[in-house]
Amino acid sequence: MAIRFGTSGWRAVLSEEFTFANVRRLAHALAGHIKEHAEFGFPGSEYRRHLGSGAGPEIPLAVIAYDTRFMAEDFAREIAEVFAAAGVRTLLSDADAPTPAAAWAILEHKAVGGVVITAGHNPSQYNGFRWTPYWGGPATSEITADIERRFALITHHAIRSMAYDKALRDGWIVPTDLRAGYFKQLRRLVDVKRLKASKLRVAVDAMNGASRRYLRPFLEEAGLAVTGLREERDVLFGGSSPEPTPHRLEAMVEAVKKKGLCLGLACDGDGDRFGIVDQGGIWVSANDVLALTLYHIAEHKGMKGSVARSLMTSHFVDAVAKAYGLRVRETPMGFKWVGDLLRSGDFVLGGEESAGLSIAGHVPEKDGILACLLMTELVAVEGMSLVKIREGLFKKYGTFRNTRVSIELEGAGTSKDLSDRLKQKPPLDLAGSAVWRIDETDGFKFILKDGRWLGLRISGTEPVARLYAEAPDEKGLHALVEEGRKIIRGKK
Repeated sequence: MAIRFGTSGWRAVLSEEFTFANVRRLAHALAGHIKEHAEFGFPGSEYRRHLGSGAGPEIPLAVIAYDTRFMAEDFAREIAEVFAAAGVRTLLSDADAPTPAAAWAILEHKAVGGVVITAGHNPSQYNGFRWTPYWGGPATSEITADIERRFALITHHAIRSMAYDKALRDGWIVPTDLRAGYFKQLRRLVDVKRLKASKLRVAVDAMNGASRRYLRPFLEEAGLAVTGLREERDVLFGGSSPEPTPHRLEAMVEAVKKKGLCLGLACDGDGDRFGIVDQGGIWVSANDVLALTLYHIAEHKGMKGSVARSLMTSHFVDAVAKAYGLRVRETPMGFKWVGDLLRSGDFVLGGEESAGLSIAGHVPEKDGILACLLMTELVAVEGMSLVKIREGLFKKYGTFRNTRVSIELEGAGTSKDLSDRLKQKPPLDLAGSAVWRIDETDGFKFILKDGRWLGLRISGTEPVARLYAEAPDEKGLHALVEEGRKIIRGKK
C-alpha cells in the first residue's frame, strides 16, 4: 500500500490501514529520513544543527506524543521502539498530550522533530501519524514526499525494534512530562497576573481530548474558577467527532448560560483547534477570534509585523491589520502555508478560518489552547465581553458577516466539471455587484466591487464543494450564498 500525508499528517481508519504493521513501517521510513538528513543536511534546511542536546553529537533526538484515541499510547511506544533500533533517541510523552505541547517540546529540547499520534478532530474510527520537523510546525511537501517514498520501498521483514525495557534501560527512550515546559512557555505569552486579578469564571470543554490535562489546569493555576466538561478519556468521543463546533458544544453553551460564566473555551481532540463561547452562550466564530486576537496583541501587547491568513479567512483581520499599519499576506488553504511564514519571524499572527492560529514567539503550528488563553486574557484586560469588544471594532472598521457551507456534488466528474466551468466562463457579476477580481490560488475566490466576496473550493478527498462568503450584513451574505449554490448546481 501507499500512504499520503495531508496538511496534518497521514490519517486512516483503525485496523484497516492504520495498523501496527503500517505504523512500524512508517516509523522505520521516518527514522531513515531523520538519520540521512541529520547527517547530510536536507536540501534547503538546517537539520544538521538540530541534533538532540545531551544525546551525543551523532545521535538525533525526537519527541513522540499521542492524544486520547484508542491505543494511541501503544502506537507511540511502537514508534519509539523502532526509532531506538534505528539509532534515534526519543522523549516519549508520559501521558496524552496536545499537538502544540509536542511542537513546543521539539523547540525546547532542540529535537530534529516529533511524531504525534492523532487524527485531530476526525471521528474515533480514525487515527493518524503527524511528523513535525525541528522548527515546530507542519512538514513541507518536500519532506513528506521523501517519507512517502521511503515507506513504499520498505518491506516488513526489514523493520527492527528494540525491546521497550532495554530501550528504557539504555536511554534510547526517555519518558517525559511535556506539560512543564509548555506551561512555562504559555506563561511567557499571557499575563498570568492579569488573569488572576480578573477573577473570571469560565467553562472548559476538553471534548475527551488531549487538552484535558492542560487548559483547565493552567487556568486554575492562574487563579480562575473553572467548570470542567468532558475531561475523562473516552476513545469514542461520546459517539461524535471531537471538533469544537456550535452543535458539538451545546453542553458548554448551557453551562455558560446557567452558571452565568464569562466564557466557554474548548479544544479539539489534539488541542490545535479552538471553540469560543461568550457570556450568555453566544458563539464567537473562528474568523472573529482571529481578528480579536490581532487586535489584542497589537493594542495591548504592542506586537508589530505582518499577518498571515489563509485565502478564505475573513477580511475582518485585514481591517484590524490596516488600523495598526500591518501588512496582510494571503496563503493557500492549510496551516502549513501559514506556519511557513510564521517561521520567518516577520509575522505577528498566522491564522485560518478553520479555527487555527499562532503568534510570534511561539510555535509555527496551530495552538487551540493558546487561542483560548488569549481570548480569556483579552476579556480580563478590557473588562468586557468578547461580543462588546467585537461590536466596538465593527463600529470602527465596518461589519463582517461570514459563513462556510458544505454542498455535496452529484454525479461522476462533477468536481472537474465545476472547476472547468469556473475557469472557462467565470461569473462577472454576483448578487447585484460586479466581480472586481478572481483569485485562483486555492479554489476560486470572487471579490466584488462592493467589498463582498464569495469563495468556492472543491474537496480533494470527497465529492463536496466548500462555499465561503462574507458581506457586511445578513441580507448580502444570504444573497451570495444563494448565488454560490446556483454556480455549484450549474444554474448560473
